[in-house]
Amino acid sequence: MQFKLQTISMNVKAISTNIGKALLINALFMLIAIGVSILNDFDSAFTPLVISFTVTLITGFFPFIFVKGKQSTSLQSGFLTIVLSWLLSFIFGMLPYVLWGGEFTLMNAWFESVSGYTTTGSSILTDIESLPQSLLFWRSSTHFIGGLGVIVFLLFLLPDSSPFKLKLTHLELSSLSKEGYRYKSGTTARVMIAVYAGLTLLETLCLWAAGMSLFDAINHAFSTVATGGFSTKNSSIMHFNSPAIDIIITIFMILSSMHFGVLFAICFKRTLKPLMQSVTRYYLLVIAAFSIIIAISLKAQAGYDSWGRTILDAVFQTASFISTTGFGQADNSSWPLIANAILLFAAFHCGCAGSTTGGIKADRMYISLKAIHGDFQKRLHPNSLFRTKIGGRIIDEETVSSVFLYIVLYFFVLFISFVAVLICGLDISSAFSGTLVSLGNVGPGIGALGTMGNYSAIPEVAKFIFTLDMFLGRVEIFPILIAISMIGKRKSL
Repeated sequence: MQFKLQTISMNVKAISTNIGKALLINALFMLIAIGVSILNDFDSAFTPLVISFTVTLITGFFPFIFVKGKQSTSLQSGFLTIVLSWLLSFIFGMLPYVLWGGEFTLMNAWFESVSGYTTTGSSILTDIESLPQSLLFWRSSTHFIGGLGVIVFLLFLLPDSSPFKLKLTHLELSSLSKEGYRYKSGTTARVMIAVYAGLTLLETLCLWAAGMSLFDAINHAFSTVATGGFSTKNSSIMHFNSPAIDIIITIFMILSSMHFGVLFAICFKRTLKPLMQSVTRYYLLVIAAFSIIIAISLKAQAGYDSWGRTILDAVFQTASFISTTGFGQADNSSWPLIANAILLFAAFHCGCAGSTTGGIKADRMYISLKAIHGDFQKRLHPNSLFRTKIGGRIIDEETVSSVFLYIVLYFFVLFISFVAVLICGLDISSAFSGTLVSLGNVGPGIGALGTMGNYSAIPEVAKFIFTLDMFLGRVEIFPILIAISMIGKRKSL
């Protein structure tokens, strides 16, 4: 018993210091937002940001005052660190909203904060442009922190010498997706961060050159690379009415939702061969196929005049949904049913593993399709030996089983949440699309929750359920279930 209590004490110290690091990252971006406020003649968010920064900074430093030396971190404390770091980031991240006021009731501030950090991009705001620039920057910063956060939490928190680091990383990156990385876990993290920062800088420069103000370019680059979707404008990307901006954001939405190891390999080796990897090829083909179907549907039923505008809208919104970014460049509430159905199906893919996306991910979809095909072949030819292969590599049964287990669990959570929000009074369309896009971290759904809509009129309980879905989709369900199980066991000691 004494050994258990000592272990628990060490774990609590390790967890608290790592959570402190996460809060200090939040405090840093709050400080930058304060700088934005000063540049804008101390706008109305200056005081809320200063108070939030002070509280977050003190709380973040607090564990380091009492915890001396480097603390060892176990797999169990790693799980708890990830979950608690997210939760506390949500709480401290909502402080600037609550203190500023306006449309930000307590629940609305919680919703906006969770949506930001999980890079979902759903919003309760009916007038985004009424926010001061410093608060808009903080709002986009939650995307940037959240997009990078999964990478940092999974690859940096556990020491390189820990035998659990690879196991913990496996929760975020499937064994297939890790083929894009042939480095140690610490190097992998640096590669991902380099790609993340590089994409952000490059897109900022491209958008600025295409006509956006520098402020808007930075905010939209934060949102795009994090596959989030928060915009500084009420009508999202439609506001700019620029084909050049549409094309730039489309390209970066697709790039940001691809495996970062693939992007690094393309830059480092200066060849496009990594694009021929099975999952990457599948992902790009799905985007192309869905875009073609939607374009035909729009041209035939939505009254589009030119094929150019039709194709651009179709590709943009397909990329927006499948990458989980969720930007709006057209109002999909007036689109044909088949087009919206394809968009929702695209939302199941949720980008690729090894990127900043959440949800099921294209990797799992591809593995499951290959496994189903293999099983079908086995039934046709019982005496033959068929194994699931991807890119010439055999996928072991354990990986296939874990993929199907996750998908089943994902649909179970989807069904439970769908029923729960129906009970809250939502119509079937809003309940289903809202649950699906929240769990997939996509953002916009269809109908009232479409690309030009918002979540302001949703009942409070339904908003809270959607935030739980966002959290579950972002950390891929298992870490939360394991953390809850561990907390339950600890209480029984």
